[in-house]
Amino acid sequence: MAKPLSCLAVLVLALFAAGLFGMVHNQISYSVGSVYFYEFKFAQFRVAEPLHNRAGAALIGWQASWWMGAFMGPILALPALLIKGTRPYLRACLRGVFYVVATALICAFLGLALAVWMPDLTHRLPLLPSSDPQGFLRAALMHEGAYLGAGLGLTLALLSIWRARRLQIRSGDFT
Repeated sequence: MAKPLSCLAVLVLALFAAGLFGMVHNQISYSVGSVYFYEFKFAQFRVAEPLHNRAGAALIGWQASWWMGAFMGPILALPALLIKGTRPYLRACLRGVFYVVATALICAFLGLALAVWMPDLTHRLPLLPSSDPQGFLRAALMHEGAYLGAGLGLTLALLSIWRARRLQIRSGDFT
């Protein structure tokens, strides 16, 4: 019975980790490109005018990313059920959640770095709907980088779970 409860805990953890990541991520992207929120995200998420600030950005971050945890959780938790023992199972799943969050964060910063180090991108993308194309691009590339990183991190997490199970099999622990 401990493993099914652990599985449920992993699902809830993944949901909250993704939501909190989105909130923190949006605080950073708001700092480097608030125009992205004022000219795009606040309207997209129908955020009330009094929340057109950091609180609204955090709310958008939660709404835009909690579902990634709902998606990521089962993808990590179910294959990890092949790992024998509750503690090794939880370790593998927690490591997987860490990989997804860390890789998403790294890729978000790579997106920001791309926008900062290549400012001429705004001239190559004349359709940016913004009064501050550079700020818009910084925040937009951070967001795109985070989603790309989450996918890459999920792949790394699954490889890590597969490796943990392979190590158990090699040690003679087949069940």
